[in-house]
Amino acid sequence: MTTLILIRHGETDWNRDRRIQGATDIPLNDTGRRQAHEAALALRFRRDAGERLAIVSSDLSRASETADIIAGTLELDTPRRYAQLRERAYGEAEGMQIEEFARRWGSSYRGGVPGAEEPAALRTRARKALATVVADLRRSSAPSRTTLIVVAHGGLIREIIGHATGDELPRPGERLANGSAHEVRYERERLTLLSYAPPVLV
Repeated sequence: MTTLILIRHGETDWNRDRRIQGATDIPLNDTGRRQAHEAALALRFRRDAGERLAIVSSDLSRASETADIIAGTLELDTPRRYAQLRERAYGEAEGMQIEEFARRWGSSYRGGVPGAEEPAALRTRARKALATVVADLRRSSAPSRTTLIVVAHGGLIREIIGHATGDELPRPGERLANGSAHEVRYERERLTLLSYAPPVLV
């Protein structure tokens, strides 16, 4: 059994401007860096209580910088990067404002965008990514019962939570906040949601 803390990266300028990012590599802005530091501070009590922590992230810069800030604040080893943890590719929609996206394809984000990764494929990739990072943790020199912080992206984390809850969460119209943390238990490839941070409206 492994406990995973899934953290959405901090804010970028495209988040602020309500643009679809997807696989486009947009860096954190100053608000995002502050959110990453706040996410680390929210976890510090666990480290101070003796809980063993390790951290990994997507290789896109907004997630990797968030992970670096958390690792530095909590004095953890340098995060390992995984391309498998990248955000869903949104094809023709990348760079588009959310309102224009909704006019063209509806607000559900569930499919139909030319060149975009389909939600079912994203969920499969997300599950395989978690299997990989957990297997790598177990093969590493990390002590047993190490809690793994996984810094990734809103779309990918949504699919993980959806799989863990039979799609009861997130609810339609909910967005995972930048810097938010959601906890799951990974046991024999089965996911159980342990905590869900308050969402914001799309």
